[in-house]
Amino acid sequence: MLSIFKSATPEALEDIHEEMRVRQTDRFIFLFSMGSQFDHLIVQQISRLGAYCVVADPSSVKAEDVRRAAPSGIILSGGPASVFDEPPPFDDAIFDLGIPTLGVCLGFQMWAKHVGAEVAPQSKREFGVHTFRIKKGGSSLFEGVSNETQVLESHGDAISDAPFEILGATDNAEVAAGHAGHLWGVQFHPEVTDTLEGGKMYDNFLNICGITERFPARSVAQAKIAELKKIVAGKRVLIALSGGSDSSVVAYLLKEAGARLKGVYIRGIDRPDDEVYVHEYFGEENWIELEIADATDEFLKALKGHASMRDKRLAMRGVYKEVLEKKLKSWKADFIAQGTLYTDIRESGHGHATGARVAEIKVHHNVKLGFSVPEIAPLETEVKDSARGIGRELGVPEDLLVRHPFPGPGLVVRIEGEVTAETLRIARACDEIYIEELRAAGLYESVWQAGATFTRSMHTESKGDGAGLGAVLALWAVWSVNGFTARFAQLPYDFLDKVSRRITNEVREVAAVVYRISDKPPATIEWG
Repeated sequence: MLSIFKSATPEALEDIHEEMRVRQTDRFIFLFSMGSQFDHLIVQQISRLGAYCVVADPSSVKAEDVRRAAPSGIILSGGPASVFDEPPPFDDAIFDLGIPTLGVCLGFQMWAKHVGAEVAPQSKREFGVHTFRIKKGGSSLFEGVSNETQVLESHGDAISDAPFEILGATDNAEVAAGHAGHLWGVQFHPEVTDTLEGGKMYDNFLNICGITERFPARSVAQAKIAELKKIVAGKRVLIALSGGSDSSVVAYLLKEAGARLKGVYIRGIDRPDDEVYVHEYFGEENWIELEIADATDEFLKALKGHASMRDKRLAMRGVYKEVLEKKLKSWKADFIAQGTLYTDIRESGHGHATGARVAEIKVHHNVKLGFSVPEIAPLETEVKDSARGIGRELGVPEDLLVRHPFPGPGLVVRIEGEVTAETLRIARACDEIYIEELRAAGLYESVWQAGATFTRSMHTESKGDGAGLGAVLALWAVWSVNGFTARFAQLPYDFLDKVSRRITNEVREVAAVVYRISDKPPATIEWG
């Protein structure tokens, strides 16, 4: 899965040296994964810049291990812990080795406290996009970066009484970046796309580390195909097809790897047009056998009596696994494949297997299900944008790649409270109108994802000459790249007006329509 450096054993050191020989370099970066949702984005960012990044376990790697491995630089990611009341596992002696180190958010707070600064909860926390202002005089970390630039912050603790050089500030944080000798730190996340000049900052840090000769990026798609061929060539692989981009990319990867493929589409909690896309793009292909499994009754039975989003996610997971297990056995499959992304793994509280605490944001339907046959997840190291890039390299139809992401639990998480046949009907009808109008207005491809959530809130209504109560429907749309962060999409008022009128006229159960304007963070993209 995701290989982690845990100690400087001869085998681990030889693995690093062998990779450096392949890359024709004698330098690499250690990334201590402190449990952030974004830590793998750092790996991808460093890789895009042509440098070799090794993920290290902060709970087991000691200063002596680092000294023996001899990285050219160290990065500490953010994480859910707090140095104020929950110090994360880490050997602080690593900060004293003299190796150029970049602390990101929690990582910055860790070395700041180590050198004598105060770190404590702040009254005005920072979540979302803020303006970062670089102090006069500049810094090599911010060379070529605008004096005022947009950054993504997600922290509740602040650094004060800093006994080091302060490099920049935001409105709510006097110490948003700092420098002490070989230690550098930022309170924001340069690895996410919302930090507009984050790539330049990481590029500058690699230069600080003396990593100026970069290894050219190889074809990710061809590398994955080569690895898959060793495992699945000529084997029977069952793949869960959703009609979206991720499972479609996996299907094309397996096709190129020579697998015998059967695709299973599970009907029941899906979008109105998902099945249409599956039939159109896979139904007549000679390299994959397609089967539709209608699990509507099974989903409704499992979901009965469940109101919380987490309980509903767990209930649908059981049905999802049961349906696929039956197909695995009847087809005598050797493997099962899913379009699982790193985003799914990380939000489920997994990912880089270090000793750092990782927050469970949501239980995803496709993570750690424990099937009876080995599971293949070629995109588990990717996020949405990089997975789409692989798809384009393989020639996956663009219509599949540009489809909005849709949660594995489907409409289950776009319905507040218990899911019934009636609420499924309502949610599906509202979604159909919303997406239809987004396409008609030429807005569908301008937003990353959009959805309609059928809420439990009730609103007084006046339709015709009568009065009564009807449900509140919440529309939302976001701009994003990879789903780790998102900005609410500022859709035109005349468009929202048209959608609202159509829904309240055509879906009798809906009395009012609202539009959500929260970013991620602090909100998540899906309602639940």
